[in-house]
Amino acid sequence: MPVQVLSEGAGPDAQVPAHLARIPISLINMSTDCSNRKVKGKVVHKGPLVSLAADNFILKTVIQEEESQPNTSSQLSSLNVVLMGALAKDFSQAVNQGDVVMASGFTVGKSPTVNKDKLHPCNLLLSGDDAYIYVSRLPTPPDPGSQPAVKRSSALSAQVSRTTKAPKCTYVRLGDLKAGPAVNVYGVVTFFKQPYKSRGTDFCSIVKITDQSKKEILCKVFCKKLEDHPNIFQVGDIVRLHGVKPHSYRNCIELVKTFGFSALTFDGVVGRPVEPRTSSRSFHFDQDDRRVVEELRSWASGQGFLPSVSTITLSAVEPKQYFDLTCQLLAKAPIDTTCILLRVWDGTKCPYTLLKVIVEPNVTEGPSSFSAEKESLIANVLIYDNHVESAMQLKPGDFLRIYNLRAIPGSSKVPGLTSCQTVEEDHMAFHLHGGTAFGRGIRVLPEDSPDVQELKRVIAATPEDEELSDSEMMEIWSTPPESLERTCGHDVQPVTLSQLKRSEPGRVHHVRVQLRSYEPLRLHQALKLYCSKCTTMQEVPDDEVVAGLFSKASRDSGPCNPPSWALSGQVDAPGDSPNRALGVHLSTQLISEGKSKELVFLRGSTLEETCCLASSYQNIVPVMSSGGQMALLDLSAPFLFRGRKRYYGCQRCSEVAVREPCAVAAEVIDEKVVAEALGVQLLKFVLLMKLELQDSTDTLDVFLWRDAEQFFGVAAEDAAANQEAQNSIHQTMSFLCPPGGSTGKRPWMDLCLAAYEAKDDGGQNQMCYQICQTTFTKPPSSTRSNPNPA
Repeated sequence: MPVQVLSEGAGPDAQVPAHLARIPISLINMSTDCSNRKVKGKVVHKGPLVSLAADNFILKTVIQEEESQPNTSSQLSSLNVVLMGALAKDFSQAVNQGDVVMASGFTVGKSPTVNKDKLHPCNLLLSGDDAYIYVSRLPTPPDPGSQPAVKRSSALSAQVSRTTKAPKCTYVRLGDLKAGPAVNVYGVVTFFKQPYKSRGTDFCSIVKITDQSKKEILCKVFCKKLEDHPNIFQVGDIVRLHGVKPHSYRNCIELVKTFGFSALTFDGVVGRPVEPRTSSRSFHFDQDDRRVVEELRSWASGQGFLPSVSTITLSAVEPKQYFDLTCQLLAKAPIDTTCILLRVWDGTKCPYTLLKVIVEPNVTEGPSSFSAEKESLIANVLIYDNHVESAMQLKPGDFLRIYNLRAIPGSSKVPGLTSCQTVEEDHMAFHLHGGTAFGRGIRVLPEDSPDVQELKRVIAATPEDEELSDSEMMEIWSTPPESLERTCGHDVQPVTLSQLKRSEPGRVHHVRVQLRSYEPLRLHQALKLYCSKCTTMQEVPDDEVVAGLFSKASRDSGPCNPPSWALSGQVDAPGDSPNRALGVHLSTQLISEGKSKELVFLRGSTLEETCCLASSYQNIVPVMSSGGQMALLDLSAPFLFRGRKRYYGCQRCSEVAVREPCAVAAEVIDEKVVAEALGVQLLKFVLLMKLELQDSTDTLDVFLWRDAEQFFGVAAEDAAANQEAQNSIHQTMSFLCPPGGSTGKRPWMDLCLAAYEAKDDGGQNQMCYQICQTTFTKPPSSTRSNPNPA
């Protein structure tokens, strides 16, 4: 057993092999001879056991010299120790914080976290059959709360530029398309279907496009994420598609998505701003692209396939008509498993009597009632079958476009409400039927959309609801918020925390509160990695653990037969090892296109060397030799380095295979392109915090997660790599909850909270609350209010 617990009878040193000579922690350096040596120290921090694969583990611990040498700093007396394999598992089971341990069979390496944790500049790595840990129990374990905590190293402290110079792209006219390799195209949309769930795991969207050649081409896009599909709002929009492959089907050319696919969409109306719609964080768009869009707009305006009116208002709807409706969602409620009710308005009044739908207030998300004036402008839309899932994701306040909505006159009865809903004669009903024929579906429109701006102007002209009296407003909502503002569109009255705790789940609430406390106090611990596919969340791996994985991979790296598409070579290792060569593998396709530095597969490097080389290459994928073939490192380590940003993959959902990314149509080879090529399910950096709120009536624990980036105005990915972003979050929390400050000095916050049910560890339902659609705004002065809201 590589971990041996020493008996209490004899002294611990007497039970350790006599040939091992002890070396003080303070004297350890990179040139230390590790043979026949032992290091002794007390365990002051014990990290979690991390499973890399079956029967393969890694764990980090910190030991501290019990008897420090004279004139030795506290930094040199504490040392990071990384254990791997069976040794890590045995250590996790046998050793407790406060135990005294002796280690032998170790190697010495540079600590990548020395600047962050302020510990010894070296670390110890223990793995293999020669590594041993000897454990001496202490009679009375010390209070764990008194032990010094060791910070996890944050990611590196500068932000990679998002503006990457891209090579000039070429585009093919639709009339010139032939079956062959991937191409890039522009086109005007003549027909489209919103993304819908395919029979597999992907969403599918379909779009027909044409250009001045008057050739109409069908394009099919399969993507796992909705945001990766073309963001098309209406016929006449202009799309730019990269990475689509022409192929022949029934004597016609069709386009299908390939590796490196990306899409930009533009409003097709002449005179409107040329602003691309895309979820991509990096893309290239220059004056030549702008000219192409303007030329297509001008050409399409003279063609007959564009609709004269993009959508129809409620005031212009006729019976039996199919139409597209641009509207705002006010509330929604489930009817049954195949139908959901959306209550919408567009600021105009339908000339026909509309169907009334009665639902219980406790199942309604959003206001359950409105003023009589506003109620007369609201339409009840029934959503059926495959559209229910997407409708469930909508939030009150969203601006929508509902495609191929049907106006049904005459007798109507709502499904699932037979006990309370009566048959209403001569009432107009609006139905969105199941299926995707004629582009049927729902799309959320961005607030900066010209159509939404026009809708807002119409809505703003309608009479407003009655407001609370001055005395009621002062009693509930006494002082304007000082540091935060809601960005939601929910029309709900503010409540106290005691009232909120008595409410039902599935509702949103507005509250005025102070921040009493929050956790974690060490804000770097709020960074997590989230998988959108399996919805799991995990800790960001510690730099010591990651360094251990790189170290082990570099030592175990044997001969490697590169794949046929790769050109192999060597580069000198940077830093203090100039005589050590690292293996590099480059894509022959990228080399032929003059993009040799855009993607490099690097073998045999340490973490420090990889970080150093990341400044010279746009993308570095660390690899090792496994069975003589090139393979990725374990996904507990980053699979990609882009400048100073690191990207991780989900071990559960990834199907890893080292493949060459298809870069023919990719403007920029980014993390999405690399992850897709390697079969890696990309993990997203998120921020997760627990806040304790208070007002004069009660206290409440809430989570800050899904809208944390909006709350802080900082992307979690930036917080993982940028010290300035980390400082911004810290300053926000220090302002809201000053260290050692009295409650009276804390600012009052105007928050939107969502209430929902979740299962606890015992499988029981519990009520949870989450901050949503709220943004921190720095106050103009340091003066803070001291209200006493009811």
